[in-house]
Amino acid sequence: MSIASSKQIKREKLLDQGVQMLMNQGYHGTGLKKILDTVKIPKGSFYNYFASKEDFAAEAINHYIEPFILRLNSHLHDPQVDGLTALKRYYGELISELEQSGYQGGCLLGNLMGEIGNTSEVCRHALITTIARYSHLQETALARAQRDGSVRTDRSAKSMADLLFNSWQGALLRMKIEQSVEPLQDCIETLLEDYFLEKR
Repeated sequence: MSIASSKQIKREKLLDQGVQMLMNQGYHGTGLKKILDTVKIPKGSFYNYFASKEDFAAEAINHYIEPFILRLNSHLHDPQVDGLTALKRYYGELISELEQSGYQGGCLLGNLMGEIGNTSEVCRHALITTIARYSHLQETALARAQRDGSVRTDRSAKSMADLLFNSWQGALLRMKIEQSVEPLQDCIETLLEDYFLEKR
């Protein structure tokens, strides 16, 4: 294995562990030493991978969203599925997984927006960029659904994608305190099965 590929593997391990700890303990509760000990990388080596803890958190934000983007993309690229159905299936999977996990974690983006969104410029920029990428994919799904006539056209696909993201984040917070997926189900049913639909 080359030095470059070995370094990349260790970097990925750091990010995997970082995402998990940021989800469970938050930015301020996540210590670099604990991450490094878990991944078995010497403390002094951290700065071979990341410039600072802020830079690490910003990279973790990007790392966190990738599986969600890949999953939604897989639904959108299914030729048998329209844009609205792709979103319904995607969110149905997320709701099922959150229920199985005991309502733990929520969304790293929402967690960090609340904790450090206005105190770390590096992380704020990473959050803005990541949310834009994620929302754009949902906008693509809604625009496709508008073209096939299933979603209303008096509102832009972008405005509906933004509403979907914002509503989902709020529903995740209620999920945590209520220990129930009902807020998530209500969010998706209200938007994807009613408000966004083209009225016949």
